[in-house]
Amino acid sequence: MPSITRREFLKAVSAGAAAMALPACMTKAQEGAAGRPPNVVIIFTDDQGYQDVGCFGSPLIRTPNLDRMAAEGMRFTNFYVAASVCTPSRAALMTGCYPQRVNMNVVSRVINGEERGGAVVLFQNSNRGLHPNEVTVAEILRRRGYATACVGKWHLGHLPEFLPMKQGFDSYYGIPYSNDMNIRKGAESGPPLLRNGELIEHPANQATLTKRYTEEAVKFIRASKRKPFFLYLPHTMPHLPLAASGEFKGNSKRGLYGDAIEEIDWSVGEVLKTLKACGVDEQTLVVFTSDNGPWIRFGARGGCALPLRDGKGTIYEGGMREPCIMRWPGKIPAGSLCNEVATTMDLLPTIAGLTGGQVPTDRVIDGKDIRPLMTGKPGATSPHEALYYYPKQMTVPMAVRCGKWKLHKAGRRHKTWKDDNGRWMHRKVELPTELYDLEADIGETTNLADAHPDVVGRLTEMMDRFDADLKKHSRPIGPAGDLASSPASA
Repeated sequence: MPSITRREFLKAVSAGAAAMALPACMTKAQEGAAGRPPNVVIIFTDDQGYQDVGCFGSPLIRTPNLDRMAAEGMRFTNFYVAASVCTPSRAALMTGCYPQRVNMNVVSRVINGEERGGAVVLFQNSNRGLHPNEVTVAEILRRRGYATACVGKWHLGHLPEFLPMKQGFDSYYGIPYSNDMNIRKGAESGPPLLRNGELIEHPANQATLTKRYTEEAVKFIRASKRKPFFLYLPHTMPHLPLAASGEFKGNSKRGLYGDAIEEIDWSVGEVLKTLKACGVDEQTLVVFTSDNGPWIRFGARGGCALPLRDGKGTIYEGGMREPCIMRWPGKIPAGSLCNEVATTMDLLPTIAGLTGGQVPTDRVIDGKDIRPLMTGKPGATSPHEALYYYPKQMTVPMAVRCGKWKLHKAGRRHKTWKDDNGRWMHRKVELPTELYDLEADIGETTNLADAHPDVVGRLTEMMDRFDADLKKHSRPIGPAGDLASSPASA
């Protein structure tokens, strides 16, 4: 008889146990499935590039589970976030609004006891967050009787009044901000791991974060399978510093960055496998995308946005156009492709429409219902007349996309490039008016501004009108809180 390793033995035993348990699990879940609204899972990675998925063209990173998810669902090639950095992008996903509308685009930090503005994202010494009066996707769903959980990176405020439990989530487990933001406890320094606001580990062991987030997600799905549920799974990786567990570290041809992505792909597979095991696969919409483009200025430690231009921190396509895959068996056509413009802001009204939830009517919501796109309705087009790009640390739009045209206003904007010595640079520099035909020039290489002054003028007017209206209907950031109230404060 051929010998097998302990790992192979345990794997075989686990597979057998899962197979034996499958019918009972499915039967109990399916008993209450008829007529109930769909479950929703949003998987949100951090700083992942447009190309960093196999089905989006990665030559070195292996993502079999995401590739299978795309084969069983829909791939969106013109899917955008509303900001090129973490905090404002996440605010847009949760509220369905441009981050400037909810004043989460330029935030503050407390330094030497004084609150100072101008920060790009929230830090461990920030005393503000998303206003508790904002209505999030989670709140809409909880009002519909959903179980809700946030597992991973929150980054919308770490004080008690700003944590996920105050924004519609029943529970929270994760690092409340970026993993390069450290706090000191005695001799130890590093990011904190929280459970429902309580510090449970410091410094967080980042090598096992993806694995532990996945275990928490699977546990939540199993516990919630008899009622509608919403799982928000915003991974810490592949934000720097990179980390991967022992099973994945050193396996990817793309180095540690690839290891981190391949472990996330494994995580996606575990989520999909659990949905099937619990008999709720056909009742669940799963969305996969990233919060912004890759940190290309860090070379091999960052991702790749090709064929798009530039990356994180810029309003070129590589900073704000993201890989996106949606899967819902029987509802989203398998192996389909959507080339229409859609955004993370659309998730709130779309999910509300799918679940019978109520989109707020007492405030402006910028997102649109994209159900016709998701379901492959013949002739469906983007509900957006235009998409506006607000640069980091700025309160005015500097670019707009309308149909095939994308206009960049002249002025100071961030740009990433290599200098004459081969060193990566990322700075705000003076840039000219730029006009690109994105259908013919996805990489924004050929400036057509001089050839189409009429288009430049029309899109400039659109930007100015939109921004004026946005400022008339903007809402405040959350009020300043006490840093001492949170164990995650620096």
